[in-house]
Amino acid sequence: MKNQRTSQQGFTLIELMIVIAIVGILAAIALPAYQDYTIRSKMSEPIAALAEAKTSIAEFYAGRGTLPTDVAAAGLNVNPDRPIVQSLAYDNTGLVYAIVRPGVVDNTSTAFSFAISAITNGTARTITWVCKPGAGGSATAIDTKYLPSTCRG
Repeated sequence: MKNQRTSQQGFTLIELMIVIAIVGILAAIALPAYQDYTIRSKMSEPIAALAEAKTSIAEFYAGRGTLPTDVAAAGLNVNPDRPIVQSLAYDNTGLVYAIVRPGVVDNTSTAFSFAISAITNGTARTITWVCKPGAGGSATAIDTKYLPSTCRG
């Protein structure tokens, strides 16, 4: 008679539990990172709206040597018809705010905003723009982690 050995078929319970634990850990890390990424990707629309404002303000400054005193002088479309951008706001110090619609960032009724700031060079009549978190209008400043990478530096 031959001594027959049966070989193990499949995985043991402990091996399966280890695999499930590893998948759970990876999901716990990946899901928040993915949510932050999707919100950050949505911020490209406010950046585009701010780019229009930058052009208008830069033309005004190049022609007159001063920043516009109000929204009308700046020639801004403060109520763009966009799914993510609720409005733009401007103050005469060179700050332009993009107000993001409520629910885009954190599924609440809070509107968030961030701003670009005009730094002028009077002799060359040029403007350097700096992006930063900022509270504009009735909106709360957006968390820096949601800003595009060009604004987080």
